[in-house]
This record gives sequence, C-alpha cells and structure tokens, in this order.
Amino acid sequence: MNLSRVLWALGFCFAATLAVAQSYPSKPIRLIVPFPPGGSTDLVARTFAPKLGEILGQQIAMDYRGGAGGSIGATELSRSAPDGYTLLIVWDTHAVNHHIYKVRYDFEKSFDPITLLVQSPGILVAHPSVTPSSVKELIAYAKANPGKVTYGSGGIGSSNHLSGVLFCEKAGVQMTHVPYKGGGPLIADLLGGHLDMVFGTLPLFEHHVRSGKMKAIATLSKTRIRQFPNLPTAAETLPGFESKTWFGLLAPGGTPTDIITRLQQAVAKALADSKVKEQLVDRGFDVVASTPDGFGAFLREASDSAGRLIRSAGIKPE
Repeated sequence: MNLSRVLWALGFCFAATLAVAQSYPSKPIRLIVPFPPGGSTDLVARTFAPKLGEILGQQIAMDYRGGAGGSIGATELSRSAPDGYTLLIVWDTHAVNHHIYKVRYDFEKSFDPITLLVQSPGILVAHPSVTPSSVKELIAYAKANPGKVTYGSGGIGSSNHLSGVLFCEKAGVQMTHVPYKGGGPLIADLLGGHLDMVFGTLPLFEHHVRSGKMKAIATLSKTRIRQFPNLPTAAETLPGFESKTWFGLLAPGGTPTDIITRLQQAVAKALADSKVKEQLVDRGFDVVASTPDGFGAFLREASDSAGRLIRSAGIKPE
C-alpha cells in the first residue's frame, strides 16, 4: 500500500470517528449502578442522571449490577463497546477491588475516566441500643469486649470497611466486620438492631439520625460539619483519623476522546444545575466535577493509598 492510500485510510477513519462523536448521543445511554437500589451510589445516580439525560437529549437508563464490592458492574462495563452508550458510576471500592478480588479487567486500561462527581464526609452511626455514645466510650468498650462490637460495610474493601480497619488500628481494638452487597441491606440490618454500627456516609444516614432510629457517635471528617455542628470528630479522640467517600463516572477503555469530553462537559453542567446541586449539598455531598485527567490521577492515588492500607491490615485477596 502506497503512502497516499495510507493517508487516505487514516483520513477516512478520522472523519468517521469525528462524525460519530458529533452525532453523539443518538440513542439512550445505559448507566450501570454496581450496587443494589437504596445505597449512596444509587442516590447520587438518581440525583444527577435525569438532568444529564435532559442536557444530552437522551434517556439515561439505570442498570443495577450489584455484587463483589462493585466489581461485577465494572466487569460489565469493561466488556461493553467503547461508544459512550454504556457508563458506570463508581464508589471508592473501585480503587480497592483489584487489590482484593481476582477481577477480570485492568484497573487502568479497561476504563476511561470521565469525571469525579461528588465527595462526602463520613459519619460513625450506631443502633440506639448500643452502649457507647462517644469514640472514647467505644474504644473502652471494645477493649473490654474484643470482637463483640460489629460494624457493617457495603463490601470488603469499601470505605466503610477500610475506615473500620483504620479505626481499629489507631485505637488498638478488635471489632467484627460484617460485609453486605450494598447500602440498602446494610441500613435494614442496622435499623433492625442486627448490626451495631457503620462507618457510613453522611447523605445515607443523616435522616435516620435525625429521626432517632440511629445515633451518631462522631463525624469522620477533619473538622465538625454544619449538619451536626455539636457532633465531635473522631479525630478529636484519635488524632489524624479521617474518612470520606467519593463517586465518579467511567466509560469503557478506548472511548473516543471527543465523546469523553462531551460527557464530562454535560455532567459538569448537570451538577452545576441549581436544583441538582441543592439536592446533593442538602444530602451532605460536596460537588466536584473534575476533568478526565484529574479523575484519572485521583484514581491512581486512591488505589495506591488503599493498597498500602490493605497490605498493612493483612486483608487477603479473594
């Protein structure tokens, strides 16, 4: 093949790709939610997705693929065509799963980052029947009763789990971890008194605390939060302890850059909408809306940090 034919072929491919990107989207977009309905991931998705669909001019259809800390949903995305019509909302477990599960995808190569969506401070909540009401009391109780206190999580390696691991390390106590497949089942068991406590996310637990169905022991942020200004931070008893969660959006690896850019801009516009932003902020989220490159760097750093904690805690891959 001579040079002119090569250049013609390259030009044709570029023109075809550009045409696809310019006409995108021309059909509904599937948004994979890798946890059951009722959890924080579902809450974030349902808050911004309708506005995103309105901006793009296409319906955003939710597809719930819960299990294995979100890795089942990630596997589904990795097998999808890189055309912008299948996306995945991820929780912080995404930066952890490849350290603890035998996943069927490459953490970096199988996905293209679109944007970091929101972040949220953590909060330590317990069933009202639990004896300790402060971090100091919890540490004393856990030391006197090794392994008796149970704490739940949205799955092995989730922020709930790793927050508990870090807490136990810093406090020098033993508590029993109980993993769930998502926030919905976790909340049901905590409300029912089948679980003692959760290192949870503020948006998912705030109304339960205000209703008296759960009690707040501490916020897990660096400073006290406006929603509960009189609630102490865990760091006031355990200096340096902090936990926050995050959510982001991914596309399959190899998605055209123009489509990634279109999606990032549309998501940023959706998150900036006054009603969407108000709903997220009122529920305890901080809107971020990063660039694709910024989210990619964030993911790599989150993965490195999680890997170090997992190794130090002796959490074994499954």
